[in-house]
Amino acid sequence: MPSAGTLRLPGRLHFGFGVRAQLPALVAGRRVLAVVDPFLKGTPFFAETVGALDDVRVFDDVTPELPVDSLEAALVDGDTPEVIVGIGGGSALDAAKLIALLSTHDGPLSRYYGENLVPGPCRPVIALPTTAGTGSEVTPVAVVADPARAVKVGISSPFLVPSVALVDPELTLGAPPSVTAFSGIDALVHAVESYTARQFDLDWTQPVPVFTGRNALAESPAVQAARQLTRWLPTAVAEPGNRRARHEVAHGALLAGIAFGSTGTHLCHALQYPIGALTGTPHGLGTGLLLPYVIRAISQDRAIAARLTDLFEGDPVSFAAELNRAIGVPATLAAIGLDAEQLPRIAELALASRRLIAIAPVEPSHGLLLDILERAHAGDLT
Repeated sequence: MPSAGTLRLPGRLHFGFGVRAQLPALVAGRRVLAVVDPFLKGTPFFAETVGALDDVRVFDDVTPELPVDSLEAALVDGDTPEVIVGIGGGSALDAAKLIALLSTHDGPLSRYYGENLVPGPCRPVIALPTTAGTGSEVTPVAVVADPARAVKVGISSPFLVPSVALVDPELTLGAPPSVTAFSGIDALVHAVESYTARQFDLDWTQPVPVFTGRNALAESPAVQAARQLTRWLPTAVAEPGNRRARHEVAHGALLAGIAFGSTGTHLCHALQYPIGALTGTPHGLGTGLLLPYVIRAISQDRAIAARLTDLFEGDPVSFAAELNRAIGVPATLAAIGLDAEQLPRIAELALASRRLIAIAPVEPSHGLLLDILERAHAGDLT
């Protein structure tokens, strides 16, 4: 186990059925901008939660791709919010974090692409996730789609960690099976990639990077997250109203977010960004699809293979592949519309994601990434 660790978390973090009731007291007396998924408007939950706030303006132009221009439109001259409340899936929470950034520091957003470029604290964000997967409510990163870039880009800074996270499993009860499956498997990828992250030799006399690689404080949350998700995610997908399953999956996803928010993620995510851009498929579908193939690749290192046995019952590759089958994640890249001719370019784009590639536990190369892609395209796990 590493001898040192780093965690950056919200100042307040509440988990459990009903914790959303804390929201009115947390924002009392302050002007609120509520950034919400558009499908939530008109629901009883929206009326109960947002309707209970005294001084609130609602912004619901949130799309899965999160175009950068739409975020700038959320701010109205002369109506600067004092607190941002993000309610929804990962895109809504990322939008809230980036709107908080833009309401505090001069734009454009592109000046902050990368790591540690946000100059200081942002408007406080209170995050209420309605899906169990992204971990955005506790992480220092937000991802946007910029038409000037071939793939999505990230802004990573400790100043993007929300001030408060209210993780109420009841808010996930309305999620359809596909959303539950793809967000939940993405959470498992977070746990796996956190636990298998490369260990860095940090110089503590220098500024600490946003993502520190494997660290002692993230080990236990990653293991617990993987165990809860592998056990309960199939039940949550098959029985959407099962409150115990929803509780366990939401808890596992939160723990995975706590873990990877410090360590970072690696190969599944590096490969998924160009794949998602080319296919328009959900992020979690892509990372989950790739998981068995990435596990196979990194398991060639015996030390990593040994670590993976902490997370899975039996053979990790077979277990991950069977879990995907059980919850409806496609087994191959061909099944989501990619041609074999596209794979070398995807490997090239993934290799350019230096932040992610650097955290991989094996030495990344174009050849390694292409081998993962070719096996994932053909469904070859041998």
